[in-house]
Amino acid sequence: MNKNRIVELAQERIDALNKGLFIVDITISATNVINVELDTEVGGVSIEDCISVSRNIEHNLDREVEDFELNVSSAGMDRPLRHLKQFIKNEGRKITVLKNNGELIEATLTKFIDDRFVFSVEKTVRNEKNKKMSVVEELTLDRKEIKEIKRVISFK
Repeated sequence: MNKNRIVELAQERIDALNKGLFIVDITISATNVINVELDTEVGGVSIEDCISVSRNIEHNLDREVEDFELNVSSAGMDRPLRHLKQFIKNEGRKITVLKNNGELIEATLTKFIDDRFVFSVEKTVRNEKNKKMSVVEELTLDRKEIKEIKRVISFK
């Protein structure tokens, strides 16, 4: 399987749809299982979008030459953020940051610039009268310091 051909076919349909879709990841296993993950700059990826991209790929590959399994899906709310456009889309949202050293931080993604993340972290501290109060601190991390970033899913 030629990954560049899969990317080309997926991008061809994404461009035709003109809905702000983008490819988050494409993997091809040794047994020719093709997984295409999509996201969109605003809102969510629809089933129709996945079907459209899937059909464009499937109809332009020859199963007589190479047998394959094709899965086209949304990147998923529970999946780590991996693409620049996902970071931009999630600015202002609550996220969890797993640092390379194992430290887990819950924060708000403030901005992402030049491979550096800026987060707002809310902490509870005691004031001089020993009363608890919340303070918000800014935290800046390089992308290479971070193992993964996930959205916090809340049903409030």
